[in-house]
Amino acid sequence: MATDGPKIIDGDTAHDTYWGIMDLYDNEVSIDKIKQEFPYDYDYDDFDYEIYLTSLALAFWEIGLMNDTLLKKVNDTIAKGVGVKVWTEECDEKTGKQRQQELNRLIKKISAKNEKIRKPKKYRKVTNFHFQPNDLLTFKLSDGQYRAVICTKITQQRGQCTYDLVGTTYIGKLKPDAKVIEDYAVCGRWISSGFDKNEMLEMQPDIDKLWNKIPNTSNRFLGLSYHLVTHKDFYGFKENFEKVGVVKLKESYKRDGSYGYESTFDRFEDIFGDIQKHMQIFEEKSIPIKHLIADNE
Repeated sequence: MATDGPKIIDGDTAHDTYWGIMDLYDNEVSIDKIKQEFPYDYDYDDFDYEIYLTSLALAFWEIGLMNDTLLKKVNDTIAKGVGVKVWTEECDEKTGKQRQQELNRLIKKISAKNEKIRKPKKYRKVTNFHFQPNDLLTFKLSDGQYRAVICTKITQQRGQCTYDLVGTTYIGKLKPDAKVIEDYAVCGRWISSGFDKNEMLEMQPDIDKLWNKIPNTSNRFLGLSYHLVTHKDFYGFKENFEKVGVVKLKESYKRDGSYGYESTFDRFEDIFGDIQKHMQIFEEKSIPIKHLIADNE
């Protein structure tokens, strides 16, 4: 168990819940479907359930789905005092009080009728992309040698467009191509799981094929380490990158393992100047590219 910030929308569970609901709502998914995807009851421990239910309640109140049943569940859950206790013990008394204040404000807010229900938002989508999904991009650093990243996917969410780049271990005096890059690795991580094998295969199809090829990875998910560059930021340094091929990784292997936003080319100098040191610091693993390519299944 680990605490994030004491606000209602802090940490992964709260963000995934609140924005998961809002993304469905903004895409005009039916109310019944939203309720089905985000039920009141969920198989969490008491601490995580408080985080889940309070973030759900805030979203439901904002889009006009608050009702007496949900309000009672929120009140009963908060009354257990689990969240405040954990924040106090794992952080300090001040943080515990901050959490209690956030919960008090939430109850006051969702107990009152929402007079201004949030309307679904329409976000502008980028169409004039700098690069395309699956592009193999190379760039030269100050040491005169080339590095490479794969633009594994492009994500457009809530009005922001990012190029989701996965770093590779390539370093060379010559520009790589799609064939050469197969002898190198991408940066990723193996994520422990409490699910059984069948559930894991449903969540990440064909992951068992990697278990058979890479030692000591059984019963773990694969997550790639992403360097995200926004469409706007890329205008400042896209001339440093050159497309030298196409590398299509299997879709199920593109799961997020970690990510960071890179807004300048200097960040690529810092990270890829010594990629092995960066990987060691962030506990990333080398995943052979040849095992991930869709055509090489």
